[in-house]
Amino acid sequence: MIEFRNVTKRFPDGTLAVENFSLVLPSHKATVFVGSSGSGKTTLLRMINRMIDPTSGQVLIDGDDVSTFNPVLLRRRIGYVLQAIGLLPHRRVADNVASVPRLNGVSKKDARQGALQLLDTVGLDRSLADRYPDQLSGGQQQRVGVARALANNPDILLMDEPFGAVDPIVRAELQLELNRLQRELGKTTVFVTHDIDEAFAIADQVVILSDGGVIAQVGTPAEILANPASDFVSTFIGADKGKRTLRLQQREGDNATLVVDADGRPAGILEVD
Repeated sequence: MIEFRNVTKRFPDGTLAVENFSLVLPSHKATVFVGSSGSGKTTLLRMINRMIDPTSGQVLIDGDDVSTFNPVLLRRRIGYVLQAIGLLPHRRVADNVASVPRLNGVSKKDARQGALQLLDTVGLDRSLADRYPDQLSGGQQQRVGVARALANNPDILLMDEPFGAVDPIVRAELQLELNRLQRELGKTTVFVTHDIDEAFAIADQVVILSDGGVIAQVGTPAEILANPASDFVSTFIGADKGKRTLRLQQREGDNATLVVDADGRPAGILEVD
């Protein structure tokens, strides 16, 4: 379990990124911080692995204050995936994935075998193991980044807008892949995005933030869609303009029942078990 207790972060230039933030992130679930620029979502995520330390307050993992941990050792036990990916360009895919286990003393042979198994886990062919990052597509590189983050079998996985640099089709595929991994591995995942649709696609718990790390609403996607807590939330999720309104439409001559949006555009097909 990750807990923020009365956390405030003010940067040296005077910018107040987060003020008096308190929240519990449940274990083995995906929590998504979503908000526009300046909402403090990335600052909060980076406090978990001490990339950023709070000005005041505490961040706890299973009841232990992270400020008491060596930051390097802490980061080695927490998976971290970011938009820029950060793969080492001069090292092959398998070596990138195996980097943290090797730092932790795992033999080269065992680390490589673990890396190959992780390529299977994230849906990559083992034939890519000896390629260099620039020989992969953007989506493949991001999967390698996820595999590397999982290489030390961390309990916590941090993901900072990891799919923001890929095209919409690949992004949707990666979201589905992350959902599969979450079901299979049960990590405590903290995901940052500015895209509310991505948040709803991934999250068990959604945290909608306004400027300064102020919590506008916390809940499951269904809870937030059904009962937006404020006008701000309604606007943020698009409910105020009918963007979330769906209805059923049976077209003459068709066997299928269509789900259409407020403008009558098809959004899907209704299937009844």
